[in-house]
Amino acid sequence: MFPIAFKEYSSFISKNPPVKNTAESRQIKVIGQKITAAAQAYFEHKGQAKFLKDYAWEYNLIQNDQKNAWCMPGGKIVFYTGILPIAKNPDGIAAIMGHEVAHALADHGAQRMSANAIKTGLDFIAAKSTEKQPEEKRKKILAAYGYGSQLGAILPFSRKHEIEADKIGLELMTIAGYDPKEAADVWRRMQADSGGKAPPEILSTHPSSKRRIKTLEAHIPYADSLAKVIKK
Repeated sequence: MFPIAFKEYSSFISKNPPVKNTAESRQIKVIGQKITAAAQAYFEHKGQAKFLKDYAWEYNLIQNDQKNAWCMPGGKIVFYTGILPIAKNPDGIAAIMGHEVAHALADHGAQRMSANAIKTGLDFIAAKSTEKQPEEKRKKILAAYGYGSQLGAILPFSRKHEIEADKIGLELMTIAGYDPKEAADVWRRMQADSGGKAPPEILSTHPSSKRRIKTLEAHIPYADSLAKVIKK
């Protein structure tokens, strides 16, 4: 998967030239390198020192008003300038960076592709099994099935990934020496920026900001203890 991701990243960068030689772009690279080092220490602690051997880390800041950042499989990272006010400070950037890197480390992209492939197969089975039903009844069954599978499988699967990335990201930023309390504050700022306008958690691929804040704050003691053990 990494060669494909690297190719896609190169294509994206060729069409979206990174911001160069600014304080913000340098900051993204420095914090990215610290999170990378933390990830290596994290896997060494788990007895998987070679886990990241095929990663080719890259950190770029892109001029874009979207409040977003992402990390492709293999360590290819993009921050949009639009999210910097939400990050607000180096600890906030580290919180977002840690979260996005965690998605790549946990292979969430590939898992979501597999889940969607399974859902496509189930959709086909549902369609075949109802093809002898009267048309109106069949439409209602398939509509109910599609809605149920989306709420019952794909969305919870995505929310599970977000919570997992929140926790691992918090651990990485703490190991890297950043203040883990800032992770919850990032989500408070995100919530304030959105004006509280978000879909109900059950209809969203992301957990509610309130739930994320609670999860992050509860996970700080573990992240602190892990960082102390790794830094010994």
